[in-house]
Amino acid sequence: MKKIIAFVLLAILGGFFGSWIFNLVQQSTNQSGYAGADPLQFTSNSTFDFSHEPLSFSSSSFLARDENAAMPRGFVEASAASTPSVVFIKTISTREYSRGGWLDWFFHGDRPQQAQGAGSGVVYSNDGYIVTNNHVIERAETIEVIHNRRTYEAKLVGRDPSTDLAVLKIESNRLPAIKIGSSRDLQVGEWVLAVGNPFNLTSTVTAGIVSAKGREINILRGRFPIESFIQTDAPINPGNSGGALVNVSGELVGINTAILSRTGSYTGYGFAVPSDLMRKVVDDLIEHGEVQKAFLGAEVADLTSAEADELGLKEVIGAKIRSVQVAGAAAESGLTKADVIIKIDNDKVGGRVEFEELISHYSPGDRIKIDFLREGKARTVEVTLRNRLGGKGLIAREIKVSKELGASFENLLDAELGQLNLEYGIRIVDIRDGFIRRMGIEEDFIIIAINQVPIRDADQLIDILTKIRGRVVIEGVNSRGVRGFYTLSL
Repeated sequence: MKKIIAFVLLAILGGFFGSWIFNLVQQSTNQSGYAGADPLQFTSNSTFDFSHEPLSFSSSSFLARDENAAMPRGFVEASAASTPSVVFIKTISTREYSRGGWLDWFFHGDRPQQAQGAGSGVVYSNDGYIVTNNHVIERAETIEVIHNRRTYEAKLVGRDPSTDLAVLKIESNRLPAIKIGSSRDLQVGEWVLAVGNPFNLTSTVTAGIVSAKGREINILRGRFPIESFIQTDAPINPGNSGGALVNVSGELVGINTAILSRTGSYTGYGFAVPSDLMRKVVDDLIEHGEVQKAFLGAEVADLTSAEADELGLKEVIGAKIRSVQVAGAAAESGLTKADVIIKIDNDKVGGRVEFEELISHYSPGDRIKIDFLREGKARTVEVTLRNRLGGKGLIAREIKVSKELGASFENLLDAELGQLNLEYGIRIVDIRDGFIRRMGIEEDFIIIAINQVPIRDADQLIDILTKIRGRVVIEGVNSRGVRGFYTLSL
């Protein structure tokens, strides 16, 4: 009997010891934030996998290139011009520990865990505006910017998940703003430098070429994601997210965002948000607090080779209109289904991705010239772009932030309610760690009722959810227009 008791006690102690060791490993992993075993990832020190098919790519090394083809003096000057404008970003977020059993409760109790992240940023203006990636700061409660060994507390000005960009503000008016070039003028095969803080190493510079433009890799989310990445073989590693992609003149042509990798480290291809798109997004976030997206009111698709042959085109280029929104800008101007858009304000439209990027450079109310083909005949029309509600003006948003719920909420405008066929509703526009995340609610979900009580105002919603106890049923509509509900027992 004594042997049995001793054996049971030994087994219990072994279980405690094993759980303790597991906890140490988990904490170490959370502190480093570096996972990286899957192909398509963002490049902050907190990596996110968005691919499920293991792909393998061969790295194209700069050292293997023809030495006579390199421009070493240009690289030196470009590095000197750009590195002072690249900053290091540290983030801290609090995450509630997910307990799997009584042993986890014994070791952790109800204590939340702190997770640290890191990335890069670029000085946008000398009065303290910093541009970085949205995924670098997405869940952060505390953001610090380190520049020239000085640490600044940063305020989040705004973020745009649909382009993976965010703007921070620090208190300084003597920062070296980077010179911004045009990504539209960037050529495939042109030399570029990636400047950032991979593996927490400040001011690291790598070189490569522009491999392609207008790449769509399906990693962004948001209501209207825009993907038209610059692809480069300049080595990019974790920590480079939000860093600068510059040309040989030291001008910013992109914001480093993602890599294609099986290991989490650079293995071949990196992707950057084009600077022309970045400038529009950042200026809107600074001035309006949100991106003022423009819409043509038409859905387009890539032109097929057969369709190009029918139109007598030598190249398979253009964006074919698949559908036209009733009473939208395209319909108002006379554009119809099957028209093929080939130019926007004299910029060539290679396909759907290029079309979406070009439209993203404009604001609601802007008037643009569109060259298109209809039954093989060239035509031109002028169109006044609209906002997401169908109007021609800018949209002002009213956001309510709740730290207790870990989210921000937005009252829907009458025009939005009409489009969704709703009488009332509150949209969730930003989710951090807290009550809303624990319920599993996705961003952009529109709450219309809580425990069958209609929700007509953001303040009403926050008041109910901060006081409610027992069973919670939240009804609403997701970003795809599907009605459903979430439940949780408190």
